[in-house]
Amino acid sequence: MSSPHVALKNSPEKSPIRRLRRSELPADTVKLARFLIGRVVVHDLPAGRLSGRIVETEAYPPGDPAGHHFRGPTPRIRSMYLAPGHAYIFFNYGAHFMLNVVSEPAGIAAAILIRALEPLDGIELMQRHRKTARLLDLTRGPGRLAAAFQIDRRHDGLDLCAPGPLWLGETSHPIGPIGKTVRIGITRAADQVLRYYERDNPFVSGPKRLLLPLATHKKSPFVSK
Repeated sequence: MSSPHVALKNSPEKSPIRRLRRSELPADTVKLARFLIGRVVVHDLPAGRLSGRIVETEAYPPGDPAGHHFRGPTPRIRSMYLAPGHAYIFFNYGAHFMLNVVSEPAGIAAAILIRALEPLDGIELMQRHRKTARLLDLTRGPGRLAAAFQIDRRHDGLDLCAPGPLWLGETSHPIGPIGKTVRIGITRAADQVLRYYERDNPFVSGPKRLLLPLATHKKSPFVSK
């Protein structure tokens, strides 16, 4: 993967993108984290449209010790208590914004971190925003994708299922096999299998050693039976 350009097989970039309705979102954080694989993040900017297929997510359900909401409400996480499909944006380590999708009924805090996208529309714009021409470096990882898509604190609390510049959609492009693993870069509840990804997609982030067969992981207590 040392080449600055990656050929995207069967790329859906020419497929029309339909906005997702809130009623289509599964009413459960873990189920929604899986559902979002293959869906699309769109940011319509004055300079043009940016879009990318979601290829990696992490679930942070209610009561999760690894979640920002574990110790209760604070002004910083107010948007996590909104209805499903709203954006929760946080600033990580004072360096990177990260896009999350709120995932439980209003009043219950939980969210899904969007960890990686496969770029579709607006690749040249993304390259300018990221100051790199290397396709794999544009949106592989939550900090990179927020920078490429120009997502920041201004978008915290936006309704991603309503008319507006930042939204969730879907295309007719088929979704590849979906795998799951433990989450990345956390210390609490680090053994919970709450990370979903599209198998064999080069834009999935994280150490490859984590991409293990599902049978090697313990089931998360947050997963609905």
